[in-house]
Amino acid sequence: MVNYKVADENLTDQGKEALYIAESKMPVTAKVIRERFQKKKPLNGIIVAGCLHITKETGNLARTLKAGGAEVYLCGSNPLSTQDDVAAALVQEDINVFAWHGNTDEEFYWCIRQCLDAKPNILIDDGADMIVTAHHEYEDLIKSGTIIACQEETTTGVKRFKAMDKQGVLKVPLFPVNDARCKNQFDNELGTGQGIVSAIYGMHVLFAGKNVVIAGYGHCSSGMALRARGLGANVIVTEVDPIKALQAKFAGYQVMPIEKALANADIILTATGCKHVISPTKENFNALKDGVILGNLGHFDIEVPTKEIYEYAKEIKPIRQNVEEITFPDGKRIYLLAKGRLANLVLSEGHPAEVMDMSFALQSLMSEYIVKNKEQLKPGMVDVPVEIDDRVGFLKLQSMGVEIDKLTKEQYNYIHGYEEGT
Repeated sequence: MVNYKVADENLTDQGKEALYIAESKMPVTAKVIRERFQKKKPLNGIIVAGCLHITKETGNLARTLKAGGAEVYLCGSNPLSTQDDVAAALVQEDINVFAWHGNTDEEFYWCIRQCLDAKPNILIDDGADMIVTAHHEYEDLIKSGTIIACQEETTTGVKRFKAMDKQGVLKVPLFPVNDARCKNQFDNELGTGQGIVSAIYGMHVLFAGKNVVIAGYGHCSSGMALRARGLGANVIVTEVDPIKALQAKFAGYQVMPIEKALANADIILTATGCKHVISPTKENFNALKDGVILGNLGHFDIEVPTKEIYEYAKEIKPIRQNVEEITFPDGKRIYLLAKGRLANLVLSEGHPAEVMDMSFALQSLMSEYIVKNKEQLKPGMVDVPVEIDDRVGFLKLQSMGVEIDKLTKEQYNYIHGYEEGT
């Protein structure tokens, strides 16, 4: 019997349409891997719990895991990113879903606990909240070996797990899928890069001629900088990493501290995985330009100091869906997207299915890998095997009708040897 709590079961038909649209753009996850999983059932008897953004793309991951024989539980990894129609449709396909758009912090963790109560064997996380909760509240699942291994989907979560591993408190094998090339070079850079359209959706703003500040220059932020420039914006990049700052400078962007950039910024977009990218001081709030748009595309709502902005505000007024006009004591107005949460998921539909195909192909194949190799896995961070990363890349190329060269035996021996020189 399926267990669930969703917003509105009457949205099922709408959700099925969304799943169908995404499925047609996800040939690796939703066709090649799913068809093999359907025949081989590599996940028979396995319970998989995913704390993920419940989107049409995630829905197709869940379908593929289920086709492989798994019992699947899903909860949202962000209070505002769940697509309620997709959640309703998945329930009709016997996938256990505890997610709805706009849940509170208390409800968010209730949903996580519903999934952990099912005693899952594999956890797939996006932001680390489910796996950290398992460490704090469900130690028996770890000590008993019920949880075989876990996967992490996003940069913020990987940072948290690296900290846990360094401190010796990560008690499960953890695969940072985010760090695989087929994930971070496509999903992160192209998906988040295209996420700047959330600012367009939010305020119907013209990027051409605007001063756009991009906080950070990692995979996600560099993608945003490139897209903003492509739309005609004057792009300023802020960084704390000297090498990334150099990369941004040599890519042709202005580079400066964020406090210097605030006064002239028309749009500020963050995706750093860090806290208080704009330091929450009265001086910084006063420096913001009247009419500036603030949007965060990082995982948590603390990159833009949302709480402190609300506290400083004289008035907070919703003016469009998921956009608030915030008036400061001096009468200045700023526009906050998605309450400081993931604007690309809240205001639009998240990353396009074409790039999520590779991310979720990795998640699918890694679930199979975990089951096959469960006896050899040890607690701590474990890299995604290169052969799985490469396999997803080849399958994606194949689905696009693209052929590439292969090394000859002579070439292989040359690049793997050392004898042949000048």
